[in-house]
Amino acid sequence: MKNFYNHLHAQHQGKVEMFRGALVPCFEVPARADHVLAELQRRQLGAVLEPQTFDEAALTAIHSPRYLKFLATAWDQWVALDAANADKDILPSVWPTRTFRTDIEPDNFAAKVGLYSYDAGTPFTSGTWVAARAGAHCALSAAQAVLAGDRAAFALSRPPGHHAGADFFGGYCFLNNAALAAQHLLDQGKGAGVKKVAVLDVDYHHGNGTQAIFYDRPDVFFASIHGDPRTEYPFYLGHADETGTGAGLGANLNLPLPRGTDYATWSQALETALAGIAKFGADALVVSLGMDTFEGDPISGFKLTTQDYLRLGERLARAGLPTVFVFEGGYAVDAVGVNAVNVLQGFTSP
Repeated sequence: MKNFYNHLHAQHQGKVEMFRGALVPCFEVPARADHVLAELQRRQLGAVLEPQTFDEAALTAIHSPRYLKFLATAWDQWVALDAANADKDILPSVWPTRTFRTDIEPDNFAAKVGLYSYDAGTPFTSGTWVAARAGAHCALSAAQAVLAGDRAAFALSRPPGHHAGADFFGGYCFLNNAALAAQHLLDQGKGAGVKKVAVLDVDYHHGNGTQAIFYDRPDVFFASIHGDPRTEYPFYLGHADETGTGAGLGANLNLPLPRGTDYATWSQALETALAGIAKFGADALVVSLGMDTFEGDPISGFKLTTQDYLRLGERLARAGLPTVFVFEGGYAVDAVGVNAVNVLQGFTSP
């Protein structure tokens, strides 16, 4: 398995986030990816490669040009307001809600940040754009490796991506790496017979950005197993009755589960998701590989164990699809490397 590592990921390192009414140190830290890399190297589970570079068209296939321009210029705009801002991260503080207009980009910077975000827990730092763009290139490179004939490839990057929509960030995510990989498989895979792609999101938190991007699409099936949005972030999407719209009706499958769910129950939802993917007739699979389903995760509520991730990888392998793995959440930092690589080990084991 080829592993595409974002060597620039540590340039994104938020100082604080808003959590339960207080500014606290960020849960999403560079050590997350560092632990996965160290475990990959310890087990010698495939080459660790730098990503290829892709042009802007690969990003605009998913994200709006207006949003990408904001991401690329936000830090310079922030520092231009006040030189002292160079020592502070950007945190959103105001948002448009129902009945507010979003078609006009405000001149006021705080309002502009709010236009492109949905929470106060996702700090934008001096290196966010550099890190996020390099992460997107990792996902695109992994997709390209699969198109070139590899059975699977892994995009090891942060910040994660599945909460990012076509024109908004949140949930620690800025560019939707899984969506970019899926779109690249479709755009570049026609000659290889890739006409339909499935995205399976196994992060504890619903992949609201990925769902929103593909919700009306008949060529991408999105399946997500996650904490019940009535009580779990991101709250406002991920209910079981969300099945797609228009041409995409029937191509969206949400499997929300309560806090405390263990692997025995969780794996039943996995079987439902994989059955949906098989019925859809997907030619390739993208896995949003969130590790915050782990029993020791500090901000989540499922009870999967380290050994369960080996079984998850084995089951995904039996689906028999060319597979792109994209690293998402997982905040039990000391365990995230072993858990993530267990999935890959299970997938690649005979």
